[in-house]
Amino acid sequence: MNGKKSHQPKESDSCHCRCVCKGKPEQNFTMTRLTKFSKIACLALLVGLDCTASLFSQPAADTRASTGIAVQLPELLPREKEIDLALSAAPEHLRKGAAVYVLERAGFVKVRESTNGFTCIVNRDHPLSQKPVCFDAEGTATILPKILRVGELLMRGQSMSEIDAEIAEGFRTGKYVSPRRAGVAYMLSGDIRNFNPRTGKVESFPPHVMFYAPNLTNADLGTTPEALAKDPSLPFVAYQGPHGFIIMLANSEKQTLVTH
Repeated sequence: MNGKKSHQPKESDSCHCRCVCKGKPEQNFTMTRLTKFSKIACLALLVGLDCTASLFSQPAADTRASTGIAVQLPELLPREKEIDLALSAAPEHLRKGAAVYVLERAGFVKVRESTNGFTCIVNRDHPLSQKPVCFDAEGTATILPKILRVGELLMRGQSMSEIDAEIAEGFRTGKYVSPRRAGVAYMLSGDIRNFNPRTGKVESFPPHVMFYAPNLTNADLGTTPEALAKDPSLPFVAYQGPHGFIIMLANSEKQTLVTH
């Protein structure tokens, strides 16, 4: 995404983004102030151009036995390691009371009940992805059931195309629903591993917070591709549609609350 693959960018380099999205002409943008979030700036820029589906959904090639390629299953982590990773998604003050799920051979299992309405889990939306996330009560009720089912199907060796089809049918029939009110999902872990189908590699994503925003658009936020190119810390919409989120990158510097 940042120029040629063989080029190792420096602080003074520019970030060149080329975007080709369905139904839209090719667009090129340059960000001249490269920071440690330069790749995220390009990602946010593409999201601003309504390329959300290709970037945030994680389709993978069919790996069923009929193709002659071994089925790839998600990595199973030691239980305590997975618990710690799941809880790392939440702000520190919410961790003690949050429910926790871990992935086992038959799918996700709950290993701890919630006392504060929050639920933490290392989401797998691809065999190579590990995305610690902590949902509030609304996300626990509406988004978590889909995540649990996807984990179960991945551990059965189902292909991503089969999983996508089942989940889409579940939304069509009402088995799965989008959030019914405003809410929040925390992804504050420093270890978010996201499979990128464009590169075929696992890439990192910085800590961020997601707010449920069904059918909201970047235009509603006043967020433009040009603005995102200059300032990737601006809010932007991911998964635009009934399951949309507003994404806000988290500030790594702790702020002190001052009362007046």
